[in-house]
Amino acid sequence: QAQLVESGGGLAQAGGSLRLSCAVSGRTFSNDAMGWFRQAPGKEREFVAAISWSGGSTYYKDSVKGRFTISRDNNKNTLYLQMNSLKPEDTAVYYCAADYYGLGSVLALAYEAWGQGTQVTVSS
Repeated sequence: QAQLVESGGGLAQAGGSLRLSCAVSGRTFSNDAMGWFRQAPGKEREFVAAISWSGGSTYYKDSVKGRFTISRDNNKNTLYLQMNSLKPEDTAVYYCAADYYGLGSVLALAYEAWGQGTQVTVSS
């Protein structure tokens, strides 16, 4: 079972940037597709971005396309989410997740392991 630990969350102003990291241990990181999800207060967890095991394919929620970039460093066993042009509606707890068997999915059910989450707050 993989262990996932997010970091890099915090407070940003609208228009600002943050970079989230997710350190993975306990599995061969390069075998797994990875994803980022987020959950705002009172809302369901939603897909943000996903990346294939090689990094060759990426997928994004429409509202973050052009602002967020998902990437991975398989040598460092680390997943990243670069978030630019942040908006108040991006405020949420952000989770990284590992998809052991697929290519990265928009569905949370497809992911077998999850981190504990990191809070991102964007002020207007």
